[in-house]
Amino acid sequence: MSDIITEFRNENTKDIDILPTREMVRKMNNEDKLVALAVEDAGDEIAQGIDLIAKQFLKGGRLIYFGAGTSGRLGILDASECPPTFSVSPDMVQGFIAGGDKALRKSVEGAEDNFDLGREDASVLTDKDVCVVISASGNPKYLLGVLSKADEVNCKTIAVTCNSKGRIADEAGLVICAEVGPEVIAGSSRLKAGTAQKMILNMLTTGSMIKIGKTYENFMIDLQAVNEKLKDRAIRIVAQIANVSHSEALAALLKCNWEIKTAIVSIVMKMDVETSRAELRKHGGVLRKLIKSRVAV
Repeated sequence: MSDIITEFRNENTKDIDILPTREMVRKMNNEDKLVALAVEDAGDEIAQGIDLIAKQFLKGGRLIYFGAGTSGRLGILDASECPPTFSVSPDMVQGFIAGGDKALRKSVEGAEDNFDLGREDASVLTDKDVCVVISASGNPKYLLGVLSKADEVNCKTIAVTCNSKGRIADEAGLVICAEVGPEVIAGSSRLKAGTAQKMILNMLTTGSMIKIGKTYENFMIDLQAVNEKLKDRAIRIVAQIANVSHSEALAALLKCNWEIKTAIVSIVMKMDVETSRAELRKHGGVLRKLIKSRVAV
């Protein structure tokens, strides 16, 4: 029997193949309820990860995910959602999957067992970056190659895993481990393990972006208003923060090419667009620093 916890057989779901469908759903849902608790137990390490990533961002560094299979796809998904959510460059948060982009849609046999491929993909890393390796089992040789290369360039490293005894846990500088236990279907780590990893990655990027001023209160003030839904959201954000009507918020946004923070500053500080942009640059783009004395919190 494997000593990898993600390969264990779940005693609670041995009869899942003969259950009525509704009972099958109940059992799967009961197992999923354990995921949030496992992530909660890793809260201290997640917070350390957020602080580390934010610190490196402020130094001009990047967050770069590496994973194989489901874990790699989750990293790429999280990275791809950062530019539209926070208006950051696509280079700031990146994702790599063992086997390259074709592995996003189809399995690439042997890619996760290729140590040299991991070292090759990790050649993008610098000492300013944070390298996050993601794996349920924590054992892919591809990720060991990534960590080997990261160490050579003095890059900060984080392992996100569901197995504290995995090999990446021995090699990474910080380990975030959510031990969700055996899967509903033995070894199918796209289930509870995948859900835990998605939750953790959400926290790492969202938390670090909050830390560097990409939100005001809980408003998404750096979103890119590229469609009607997001334009409507931008109008509501400006109206609520600046305490003006929707029509005034729209007028301000149109003047500044839908830059939410610029629109808010122009209204609250009674400045023209260029002066508002200059003031934001002077305060590192952190809206709260600029208008905290002008807007009731």
